[in-house]
Amino acid sequence: MATYKKKGYKPSNKEEEKKHVEEESTTAEVFNSLDEGAGRTETWVAENQKYIYIIVGVAIIAVLGYLGYERFVQEPREAEAANEMAQAQNYFSGALNSTGAQSDSLYTMSLNGGEGKYGFVEIIENYGGTDAANIAKYHAGFANLRIGNYQEAIDYLEDYSADDQITAALAKGGIGDAFMQLNQPEEALDYYAEAASMRSNSFTTPKFLLKAAITALELNQAGQAEEYLTRIKEEYPDTPEADKVAIHMGRAQAMK
Repeated sequence: MATYKKKGYKPSNKEEEKKHVEEESTTAEVFNSLDEGAGRTETWVAENQKYIYIIVGVAIIAVLGYLGYERFVQEPREAEAANEMAQAQNYFSGALNSTGAQSDSLYTMSLNGGEGKYGFVEIIENYGGTDAANIAKYHAGFANLRIGNYQEAIDYLEDYSADDQITAALAKGGIGDAFMQLNQPEEALDYYAEAASMRSNSFTTPKFLLKAAITALELNQAGQAEEYLTRIKEEYPDTPEADKVAIHMGRAQAMK
């Protein structure tokens, strides 16, 4: 353990004097070593000053360039894309509230545009990398799903990315719906199960658990269907899907 020595301390005998000299010598060596290290660092900096300035300058230019791009390029593109998409979203909303041929016509217009405005497809092509283009992929996927373009629906929904609790799961479920329409229930089941497991909420989770259960029954996977149905019954008893559990559970048990 180190011993504190008062200012003006003098050794009282030869042994203490020897020890004091050794401590002072060690301290001097440490400081000399630090001085030498600092000297080498200063020498290296002096010799490489030009390159350091270049590196720092490049970093500053990169940061300023990024900030400038965000301010003068990306932000205006985001605003322009959002403005272009307003009409397409109006068509899409109108299609949701319509039926038959009128609904199909509005979905098609939402994809291809009208009244001098881009549709979802052109927004995706012309404003790639913007939030508006990403949202357009979601709507384009479901518009194609509604009018029977199932492969296009899959492609757009696969490209859509989201962190929220609802649309991320709905997109995966939409892909499952498209595969069902393409008579590929095995693939559909995978997407329904993924959609049900992505987020835990009383809207999307029981919705896709039920679709997964029904699809599993079509594939003669009674045990798997029972698992999905049991989850609905135990975890989401107050949802509309829970009212349908008994019917499908009976089908699953009858298959065994």
